[in-house]
Amino acid sequence: MNLIIKDGHVIDPANEIDGPHDVTIEDGKIAGVDKKAHASKTARVIEAKGVIVAPGLVDMHTHLREPGFEYKETIATGTRSAASGGFTSVCCMANTNPVNDNGAVTEFILLKAREGASINVFPIGAVSKNLEGKEMAEIGELKVAGCVALSDDGKTVENAGLLRRAMEYAKGFGLPVISHALCPDLMGAGVMNEGFVATEIGLRGIPHAAEDVIIARDLELSGLTGCRVHIAHLSTARGVELLREAKLKKYPVSCEVTPHHFSLTDEACRGYDPNTKMAPPLRTQEDVEEIKRGLEDGSIDAIATDHAPHALSEKELEFEEAPFGIIGFETALALGLNLVREKAVDLYRLIELMSYNPSKLMGIDRGTLTPGQSADVVVFNPDASYIYDVNLSPSKSRNSPFHNARLHGRVLYTIVGGRVVYDHMS
Repeated sequence: MNLIIKDGHVIDPANEIDGPHDVTIEDGKIAGVDKKAHASKTARVIEAKGVIVAPGLVDMHTHLREPGFEYKETIATGTRSAASGGFTSVCCMANTNPVNDNGAVTEFILLKAREGASINVFPIGAVSKNLEGKEMAEIGELKVAGCVALSDDGKTVENAGLLRRAMEYAKGFGLPVISHALCPDLMGAGVMNEGFVATEIGLRGIPHAAEDVIIARDLELSGLTGCRVHIAHLSTARGVELLREAKLKKYPVSCEVTPHHFSLTDEACRGYDPNTKMAPPLRTQEDVEEIKRGLEDGSIDAIATDHAPHALSEKELEFEEAPFGIIGFETALALGLNLVREKAVDLYRLIELMSYNPSKLMGIDRGTLTPGQSADVVVFNPDASYIYDVNLSPSKSRNSPFHNARLHGRVLYTIVGGRVVYDHMS
């Protein structure tokens, strides 16, 4: 189907577009972004007056759980949830069962994506076999099979020597290494941020240093090896400073933050709600403010969800026993738009953080409305107000701390390869 999206405010950082345009889609590709386009009689017209049209959002850090944990999420359900949140591409982490540490698992993920995914799926392979940090995964095989990056996300690679060798191999294959920065020895049995709130409510804490020491190590390994290193889900003020310092040294490094880490603080844990338990944990207001400064000044490169679905029975356990992680596809854009309302970033910068930059960092050909490129587009109303009901989510999981929260910013249409995969009216 050919489409024309008329009279929308188009934001496309890749082409420095920020204003009223029509977007024409033909044969699954962007045909043009023009001040005024004329639709053919066979084209479907989407009226976008008063709303935003942008390249589809790209999430460089997700957990789709398949294979092995289909009771939490599947590629089909996860990507439907992502589509309803405006995402047209997601990169899924390797901590599946079996672990995505070889080409056969990568090929299985891509096969399941072709069969049932609503959007584009790009696998991330493991750094070490079975995420054990003892032996390198088959890095060349993973690259050939279709992996776009390497990460033992969910576990920190403790062996610095092994990580150095993996980075050297990864550099040769043009793959970035994504760091899950939490020192297990310093983290211990902690379940939330170490500080005043944890002490007051009697929960074991995770110090900032558990994150900062691994960030510092991995940034220095990037400088040593020349490998592109990306710090996942950064949550501390010192982490932002470390990224600034590494970038001044011209190290090939980048980082992401999640919507929950710039929207909530450890104060949210006072109710002992396991849906406020994540790793790294929710930090302090001072950390949130430094993250916002990093988003504004370019120290932070991207916003990613770290969508981490869990079964209801798992998240119904007591806070200390429940698993870390929350779902995030459907709330990410609205939470990002809060940054715009607070004037921490403007809307152009937000699209850069959630679409264009993640595409560049992962080396995937998305995040742009350039003619000839795949027609991956999101249309959203940044001002629409609603109460988020997690029970209506297409995801299999319900572990969101934003259930019943009033959000501002609703996705109207998500288009992938010229096909409407989410329509707010359907």
